[in-house]
Amino acid sequence: MIFESHAHYDDKAFDGDRDELLKLMPENGVGYILNASSSLESIQKTLALMENFSFIYGAFGIHPSDTQNLNEENFTWLKEQFKTAGKVVAVGEIGLDYYWNEPGREIQKKWFGRQLDLAKEKKLPVIVHSREAAKDTLDILHDKEVSGHGGVMHCFSYSKEIASKCLELNLHIGVGGVVTFKNAIKLKEVVSYIPIERILLETDCPYLAPVPHRGKRNTSAYLIHIAKEIAVIKGLSYEKVIEKTTENALKLFKID
Repeated sequence: MIFESHAHYDDKAFDGDRDELLKLMPENGVGYILNASSSLESIQKTLALMENFSFIYGAFGIHPSDTQNLNEENFTWLKEQFKTAGKVVAVGEIGLDYYWNEPGREIQKKWFGRQLDLAKEKKLPVIVHSREAAKDTLDILHDKEVSGHGGVMHCFSYSKEIASKCLELNLHIGVGGVVTFKNAIKLKEVVSYIPIERILLETDCPYLAPVPHRGKRNTSAYLIHIAKEIAVIKGLSYEKVIEKTTENALKLFKID
């Protein structure tokens, strides 16, 4: 069964058919879904998804684009959710995004660090978002000793040199639909370079649908196209890619 390591089924793009779509996932070969929260509101929605579907697990965290809404009071609430909710297997989606000017970089770095401290306290892996912020991301991950509990660089978009540094920090690499794009030369090089034991399959749905569904709403059912492209790049069978990436995710997120 396929392990979907990064989805956003709390997104409004699924409001019209969420339950019907998710009920079909086992028939599409998807046995596990990790829903990554990005805001305080999405944590609450992820809680409901975890309760309603046995195969959905949760990652709790605040995306860098939403860190301007964090304060000590609601951060305390966030921390409390790890005590009361079952099936929470990671801290995320957290990180840095310098593509936009807001929130300011110091705000992003502050709450990235605080959430990394939380992950260390809870001994949970992290799901890291990093966009045009490679150096600061790696520096903070190193300072916060992320290698002790590991994690994944979600939607990886950097060079194989940066990928190498991520591997040194005990991080996996999340590979999604972009790898199927013809112009994704850099990502294809990264996939060729890193060992299959450090790759996770992800969609980031409803975003970044792979070819042949590019431009449409993405779902975990499209993971097969990502796995097939990885198989071609690495000279492995499709079945081996599914087997290894699922094994990688189960081990990282400590799911029996």
